Formats: sequence, C-alpha cells, structure tokens
Amino acid sequence: MRTEKRDLRLPQEVNTKVLTFLILLFVSAAFSEDFKTVNGKEFKDATITRVEPDGIVVKTKSGMSKVYFAELPKEVQERFHYDPQKASTYSAEQAANYAAYQNQQAEAQRQREEAAAKNNAIQSLRARTPAVRTRYAVAVRTTALRTARKRAKTTLKRFWSLETGQDSG
Repeated sequence: MRTEKRDLRLPQEVNTKVLTFLILLFVSAAFSEDFKTVNGKEFKDATITRVEPDGIVVKTKSGMSKVYFAELPKEVQERFHYDPQKASTYSAEQAANYAAYQNQQAEAQRQREEAAAKNNAIQSLRARTPAVRTRYAVAVRTTALRTARKRAKTTLKRFWSLETGQDSG
C-alpha cells in the first residue's frame, strides 16, 4: 500500500516542478520592459535583476548592465524609491570597497613578485655554487703552490749560503 502512494507522489512532484518553472519563465517575460535614459540610450526587453540604492541592474539580450538612477527619468526614480543621499553613501562605500580590493590585489601581487625574486636568487646561488667551489679549490691549490715555491726557494737560499759560506740576507 505504501508503494502505491509513492508512485502517485512522484509524477505529482514532477508536475509541480515543471509548473513552477513555467510560471517563473512567463513571469520574467511579463516583467520585461523598455527603459530609456535621459540621454537617449534604450534598453529593450530589459528584466530588472537587482535594485541597488544608486541604480538598477538590468538583463537584456546583449548582457547585464547597471543603469544609474541619475541617468533615468524622474518617473522611474520615483517608482524605485530613489534617494540621492542613500545613493551617494552607497556609491562611496562601493568605491571604498573597490579601492580596498585593488590594494589587496596589489599587495598580493607584490608578495608573489617578491617570492619569485627570492626563489630566482636561490636558484642562481645554487647554480653558481659548484663554480664557486671549483674557483675556491683552484685558488687554494694555487696559493699552496706559491707558498711551497717560496719555502723551497728560501730553503735553497739557506742551503746555498751554508754551502758557500755567504750570508743570504
């Protein structure tokens, strides 16, 4: 008996979802309207997607646009309860948020560049280390040879002076 109830509910749920979708589709089409700004720009079959204190966001065939209330006729401003003071406060907040976002992005970029520079310096040092070690080893050997030659020369001079009886100084 329970399975019979489930079988009856499933088509009913599907029908409800389809009906809801169709209603939303027709309602959005019914709310499409034409807007014309005070400077003559037209928005045909525009659907208002969002109302903000400083303007409305509309969706048209060409995409999404924000139309500021200052660009719209008085009737449209009144229809959406436009308040110039709230609009300027909202615009200032949005500008401050955007500036903070830009600063955050610039700081993140600076940190990425700094990290890349450090990484490049480390890679450069790692690449040069074998060459530096080789040069150091050659310098040590050269210095050792020079020191050994000087010692040998000094020893030979002393030996020669002892043999000949001359003072080497």
